[in-house]
Amino acid sequence: MCGIAGWLDFRRDLREEIPTLERMTASLASRGPDGSGTWTAPHVALGHRRLAVVDLEGGGQPMVAQRMPDGEPVVLVYNGEIYNTPELRAQLTARGHLFGTRCDSEVVLRSYLEWGADCAERLNGIFAFAVWDGDRETLTLVRDRLGVKPLYVHVYPGGLLFASEPKAILANPLFSPVLEVERLPVVFNPRLKEPGGSVLTGLHEVAPASTLVADRGGAHEFPYWRLVSRPHADDWDTTVATVRGLLEDIVLRQLVADVPVCSLLSGGLDSTALSALAARLSGRPLTTFAVDFTESDQHFHSTVLRPDRDAPYAREASSHLGTRHTEVVLDSAAVAVGAAEALRARDLPSLGQFDSSMLQLFAAVRRRSTVALSGEGADEVFGGYPWFHTPALVESETYPWLGEGPRLVECLAPDVLDRVRPEEQERDGYATLLARAPRLEGESGLQARMREVLYLSLQGPLHLLLDRTDRMSMAVGLEVRVPFCDHRLVEYLWNVPWSMKCADGREKSLLRAAVSDLLPPSLLNRRKSAYPATHAPDYTQRVVTGVLRLLDDPDSPLRELLDADRVRKFAEGADVSVAWVNTAHMLTPLLETDAWLRTYNVRIV
Repeated sequence: MCGIAGWLDFRRDLREEIPTLERMTASLASRGPDGSGTWTAPHVALGHRRLAVVDLEGGGQPMVAQRMPDGEPVVLVYNGEIYNTPELRAQLTARGHLFGTRCDSEVVLRSYLEWGADCAERLNGIFAFAVWDGDRETLTLVRDRLGVKPLYVHVYPGGLLFASEPKAILANPLFSPVLEVERLPVVFNPRLKEPGGSVLTGLHEVAPASTLVADRGGAHEFPYWRLVSRPHADDWDTTVATVRGLLEDIVLRQLVADVPVCSLLSGGLDSTALSALAARLSGRPLTTFAVDFTESDQHFHSTVLRPDRDAPYAREASSHLGTRHTEVVLDSAAVAVGAAEALRARDLPSLGQFDSSMLQLFAAVRRRSTVALSGEGADEVFGGYPWFHTPALVESETYPWLGEGPRLVECLAPDVLDRVRPEEQERDGYATLLARAPRLEGESGLQARMREVLYLSLQGPLHLLLDRTDRMSMAVGLEVRVPFCDHRLVEYLWNVPWSMKCADGREKSLLRAAVSDLLPPSLLNRRKSAYPATHAPDYTQRVVTGVLRLLDDPDSPLRELLDADRVRKFAEGADVSVAWVNTAHMLTPLLETDAWLRTYNVRIV
């Protein structure tokens, strides 16, 4: 993985802007600790930071090629991994392309030379890249199908800025952070963010599965892939066998690296299945990691989304698979202090303890491995979350994971609420996404509704988790691969009817069946349990105290926007929905938003 940044401007000579380009590129150093490079021409400037994973000696970027010996340069900056590199290299070689490296970056560049922007359709992997085509004077930006790798853009008259993270765009004086008050509901709950959207005015992401082409006529974005609903013709046994075959192929491809590869092992079905496949297919001992908290055996309490602790199951899974397991144990004070670093990694309000603990977990992983496999995405494609199996939530006319619980946005002052209209925003956002859901002709009832629910979960919620994983891992130079987000698996599972996905009356029945020979019953039958949280009373008290202090802080940029009485009522212990651990978990976005507004000097309008 790497970090990319760039600047296109047809109204100025960017060769005179090299110091700014270097600042943009340097801001992404953590994403690419193994090398850096820049390339400039009159109207384009490209920067790259490299994390070397394959072909450690080759593969430096920006990577330059030409169609003809006397042609203009075609230049690539790329972040990602292409898992069908061998097949693409063979096809391109047969078409006359010559390769000087073993890296997938050159495969991407040669694919563009051969197929243009349409090359994205041929790539199997996680990626975000930019290609400057000097012959055509176009800049092409492409993002992978599920949006695993980030790609931010600021478009302005005559040009644009792009980067892997907002911090690189913020390093350019052309962009200043501005937050419209109407975006506060999304700031408080990022699961509401529409694909490709952003909370800062003038900043957006290239949408997953999309290509953006910029030239002298402006910037134009269009999708190159989307889910298509078709009848599922396979019977149960064939479906199970197909899923198993896909998983084996996906994991085998994602084990390829010239650096140490490990697996994140929580002891849940998803991570244990991946670790079992990785251990079997690699043919060598697997290194695994899990996170836990000091005194969690004393303070843990069961919730709908986290019914039990990971640690005992992770140990059992490691013992069963014979892995070299490390348990990263964090105390609540370290988690609290780490929030500031997590904020700098994300450049947006973080998820508090979840970002902080994941960042510290990944830092420990990076000391022994450069690549890690993660089970992110399994719940969205196999149907694992509790709200998929709770009729009242499924049938609610809003995002199922919100339920009927309180919304943090209710803590805004009355005049702000009148302007923001959060309920109207929620209804409009839900209706917009629902209208995009690919339906199957003739499908009705629960099967049709569950297709909608699964589609909704593939939008904001999955994007949030993938964004968190990318940002926290790349902050320490760790590449995290997500096998369950392989688009071939997603496409196949999209058309498997809901009745198969819960065939035995439980969540993820199909995944259980596909890996039933790999795991003991205790692990195979474990209920869904989300990424762990600390339940330490001192952490909860720290959050509540911090929120109450914010209400009395005249320097707080958020204070005047809040209804202090309402916030205090929440702090006393509001009823929380299925997604929240406790009241502190629900209140954390207030602290994170306040810290973000201060740290990044965000202007509120």
